[in-house]
Amino acid sequence: MPTITLRARELPEIRRLPLFSEMRPASFETLMQGAYAQTFPSGLELIRQGDPADFLHIVMEGMVELYSRWAERECTMAVVLPVGSFILAACIRDAPHLMSARTLERSRLILVPAVALRAVFRSDPEFAVSAIGELAGCYRAVVRHAKGLKLRTSRERIASYLLRQSHIAGDVAGFSLPVEKRLLASYLGMTAENLSRALKSLEADGVKIDGNRVVITDRARLVALARPDALIDGPDPDGATAGVGLPPVTVAGLRRGA
Repeated sequence: MPTITLRARELPEIRRLPLFSEMRPASFETLMQGAYAQTFPSGLELIRQGDPADFLHIVMEGMVELYSRWAERECTMAVVLPVGSFILAACIRDAPHLMSARTLERSRLILVPAVALRAVFRSDPEFAVSAIGELAGCYRAVVRHAKGLKLRTSRERIASYLLRQSHIAGDVAGFSLPVEKRLLASYLGMTAENLSRALKSLEADGVKIDGNRVVITDRARLVALARPDALIDGPDPDGATAGVGLPPVTVAGLRRGA
């Protein structure tokens, strides 16, 4: 695949990412001088778990799934949308990837050399602070997700996920799932079949599902099932742009209330 230079409009978009927003202009210029862009087709494996972390990846267009595989099992770890980066920790530590990544649709990515990233981390205190802040946010998001997987039943996990998506979108009553159900099932630690059965069972708890469309018909009943907990569900930022969760729903055209 041909290497492509960065577009002029992309530099301000990358600069606005919390990871890069406070760093010295000279440091940012150094990183971008060594960076390059590539466009990948849907379904292409970008990185493989166990391989060295040579680049920080920044998604500018498209959608990327982070996943892991062991024996014959596979699970979704996160889905990254524009403008978001992955996988910072492995780049900073010069360690092998713990996750693989593949495009879910045609995607344009910026690749920033990990060697340059580590050099700037050591020389630019503001960038180091931002990187530590992002890594801390990722760690807290992963702990929250692990607590949900270990402490909640499958129905409680789904109910909590749907309530959180509604809240992020402004407490809307109806919204569309931002990812395919198979990805949601894998992220929540269940099979697609179990997810489908659990979603159907939630009709008695205030949720109606029609394809990928979700309508909360009785928020009080759904809250009673999910029992939201700030130490599991937030209010920390969700960290999706750092590749540790699923993308939020789109708020356009959605109705509020319920």
